[in-house]
Amino acid sequence: MRHFGTLCLAIIGASILSFPVEAQQKTVKACQEEWRANKADNQAKGITERAYVAQCRAGGSAANPVAAPAASTASATSAGTQKTAKACRDEWRANKADNQAKGITEKAYVESCRAGTTAAQPAPASTTASSPAVAPAPTPSAAPTPSAAPTATVTPTGANQYATEAQAKRRCGVGTVVWANLDSNIYHFASYKNYGHTKTGAYMCESDATSQGMRAAKNEKHP
Repeated sequence: MRHFGTLCLAIIGASILSFPVEAQQKTVKACQEEWRANKADNQAKGITERAYVAQCRAGGSAANPVAAPAASTASATSAGTQKTAKACRDEWRANKADNQAKGITEKAYVESCRAGTTAAQPAPASTTASSPAVAPAPTPSAAPTPSAAPTATVTPTGANQYATEAQAKRRCGVGTVVWANLDSNIYHFASYKNYGHTKTGAYMCESDATSQGMRAAKNEKHP
């Protein structure tokens, strides 16, 4: 009977000693609730729920995840700074007129923007090979200047010879005024082409011309 009582006391003592350890270990549910209470902060630090629960159950209140490989960190950083296609499209459309003037297409801008660089202005396409050479327009030649009708040289050399028709009319009165060619001694009437247009000559009264030995042109009729 004494041995049985001693055995019971030993069992109870062992149970009391092991109870604090079991009481200190948190349940999976309790650890999950802790992680979820600080979900945003834990996610920002890269602490997953599963890792948190494992270390929480091991006796820690907050699990510190194993450092991710450098490559993963770099990838996460790059992903965090890379713009979305929508953000790049919105940027292009905000300056649509300017981009179109520079020849930057929306597609090219988005690709460069997503790569982390500014959209490069495309080089202008060469038109030398594709476009036919345009011959310069011929310069219109100046119209030839019509030769002026020969101007008669009025050279009064004798008596009653005048430089103007008006002077001759004042002398002739009602008589006929003629144009005397002083080289050929032939005179012309006013209605014919040689009147006042031979190389040398003078205006005279017909009576004065005949008195000086001149004669009328054969193909002209007296007015």
